[in-house]
Amino acid sequence: MDKKKVIKWLKRFTIAIGVIFALFMLFYASIYFGLFGKIPTKESLANLKQSQATQVLDKNSDLIGKFYILDRQSITYNQFPKHLLDALIATEDARFYEHDGIDNKSLLRVFFKTILMSDKSSGGGSTITLQLAKNLYGRKDYGFMSIVVNKIRESIVAKRIEEIYPKQDILTLYLNTVPFPDNTYGIESAARKFFNTSTQKLSIAEAATLVGSLKANHSYNPRLYPERSQLRRDVVLQQMVAYGYLDSETANKIMQQKLALDYQYYAPNQGLAPYFRTEVKKQLDSILKNKAFAKANGEPYNIYHDGLKVYTTLDNTLQRYAEAAMQLHMTKLQAQYEKSYGSNYPWKKNNPIIKRAVTRLPIYQKLKKQGLTEKQILDSLSEKKEIELFSWSENTIAEMSTIDSLAYYSKFLNAGFIAIEPTTGAIRAYVGGIDYVFFKYDHLSLSKRQVGSTFKPIVYTAALENGMDPCSYFSVGEVTYTDVDNWTPKNAGGLNDPNTNYNLEKALSHSVNTIAVKVLYETGIDNVVKQAEKMGIDSKVEKVPSIALGSSNLRAIDLAKAYTTYVNEGKPSTPLFITKIEDKFGNTIASYEDLYGKQKTVDEAITEENRQIMLEFMKATVNDGTAKRLRSSYHFTNDIAGKTGTTQDNKDGWFIGILPELVTVTWVGNDNQEIGFKTTAMGQGANSALPIFANFLEKVNNDSDYSQLTQAKFEEPSEEVKEILTCASEKEDGFFKRLFGKKNKEKEFHESENKKKKKGIFSWLKKKKD
Repeated sequence: MDKKKVIKWLKRFTIAIGVIFALFMLFYASIYFGLFGKIPTKESLANLKQSQATQVLDKNSDLIGKFYILDRQSITYNQFPKHLLDALIATEDARFYEHDGIDNKSLLRVFFKTILMSDKSSGGGSTITLQLAKNLYGRKDYGFMSIVVNKIRESIVAKRIEEIYPKQDILTLYLNTVPFPDNTYGIESAARKFFNTSTQKLSIAEAATLVGSLKANHSYNPRLYPERSQLRRDVVLQQMVAYGYLDSETANKIMQQKLALDYQYYAPNQGLAPYFRTEVKKQLDSILKNKAFAKANGEPYNIYHDGLKVYTTLDNTLQRYAEAAMQLHMTKLQAQYEKSYGSNYPWKKNNPIIKRAVTRLPIYQKLKKQGLTEKQILDSLSEKKEIELFSWSENTIAEMSTIDSLAYYSKFLNAGFIAIEPTTGAIRAYVGGIDYVFFKYDHLSLSKRQVGSTFKPIVYTAALENGMDPCSYFSVGEVTYTDVDNWTPKNAGGLNDPNTNYNLEKALSHSVNTIAVKVLYETGIDNVVKQAEKMGIDSKVEKVPSIALGSSNLRAIDLAKAYTTYVNEGKPSTPLFITKIEDKFGNTIASYEDLYGKQKTVDEAITEENRQIMLEFMKATVNDGTAKRLRSSYHFTNDIAGKTGTTQDNKDGWFIGILPELVTVTWVGNDNQEIGFKTTAMGQGANSALPIFANFLEKVNNDSDYSQLTQAKFEEPSEEVKEILTCASEKEDGFFKRLFGKKNKEKEFHESENKKKKKGIFSWLKKKKD
């Protein structure tokens, strides 16, 4: 080849290079000046605002859950352990302290491979600063040029970041924003989720595991792929050795250790106390709408972005015990429940109960409004799809239609358990159902169910408050109330001897229905309803005789409030969820005083004397009444008072457990109120609900940290109360009374409301003490 040709080719090559360079510069300039979208300015980069999760904390400031779109908690540089930073730099960017944020070789390689060679696999080589730029602003789709455009945009942003922030701040921003597995953002959230610890307390192995997941946070998810994650952890450790951050002996010791997680569920549907957190969120939404709790600029706080801290009344240990107690009992009870029905179970698809339930479905109602025929609706609801099914043993995947699913879930018993500190109203445990993922309906704050015999103490309290003597005697015999559709209340076990008389303590402790109605008859329905209101029950209590047996539909949280009256100086305590709200910097947004103000003086709902009397009645329920299995079967020696409850046709089982410093309410039943327990023996509150309380108390008793709670004693009743209660619990009518006494087997219930309240000449017969 002659000299002229060489010069000619060199000129062409130089021109080509010049053209390519010019095109590149034009291309770069087009990106720089915003042709492919505006690039963040130095000013905006200097004022970065990252979305942070709101934390829900228990009474001891322990984390129990979060509200977020991106699960992120920011921390400061001095909270990063050195071995975490070493692992990050050794693995992700060994020259981090030397470069200005851009790896020019990598950038040119990406450009030439992608543009000139159409090689789409030309990623890699990103510095920590470039990754930070990507984490902050994400990537956009520019078609076949996406990789190049995004890389150049990130390089411009990275350069600006390096000009604004020192290296420490860049590391802080990176570790607070980088995505980890399971929709987790930032090292603090990752540390708490995967290892149940803070970033400061991460071990070398834990730090290496999390840093290792950054390469591909799904493929190296330690929860999903522990073996793969462990191998990646070991690569990180080897990198630390290679760059002098870790000696080989220490690295080898760690590599011999098996990956160990302590995974925590903080998502709204998972983890500890999901029903409680849902109620907290409702209240928080309402509170933050108040302008008094807005930001300085008048904008409301956003619970998903502003990183608030919400302090609550929950005790996370007691909550764990409550959830475990419920699960232990309900697993056994569900099996017994299904076995009791055998092949004649009422949740078959063709059962009228299920057919009626189908018509109540929101999707059924929606399709009906759209004008579909009955057949079209049922055809639509019969289409099968793959769904996950709840089971106490193990969740399964099955092909089911909407109707199949309804029938399947109609067999499950549900439950609720709440524990309240009576003097403050602080909710210490809150279990709204058996599994929040599958049963989101809250059976404590939303569900209204008949409360059965748990309403009887309110009837008896009203009686005492209206002057009835605790040693009044009533016959256990049945009476038909002719003006209430000939209603004849009956007792469990066939108790119906008109000549057997119980005093109030035995009648309540043994939950005698006939006497409860007679006490209501003597006291007056209006007085009983007023007493319920005084004790904090806001739900409407119908003015009908059957309220003596708990026919009113009330919320479990209402009952809990009412029963605090018996261990809070005769005054009801309002259940409390939230105690304080802070912003992400620790500044108080709303204090306890801001939220609740000066507590209004609550009127005494019960006199001190009657409060003590009622407490003695309910102690007797545990010692010798319907809840005596707490002593005989569980052998508890704690001071306990309580009340069992069972509703009509065994639809609901209840137990109220009262400790000197804790009031608990337990409910068990089927969400479909047409389906009850097969037998009273199974459905009665002492069998269906009480064991949850017993399991809970057993766990608390075994925890020495709660000895103050479990060893607390009820105060001794006064001498006057002891004297008042000095009477035989039961007495039989004598020969002459049997012979000449007349006991009405029929009466009009409402006639008592028309009678004047005056003592008759023979009133001493009813109130005679032995």
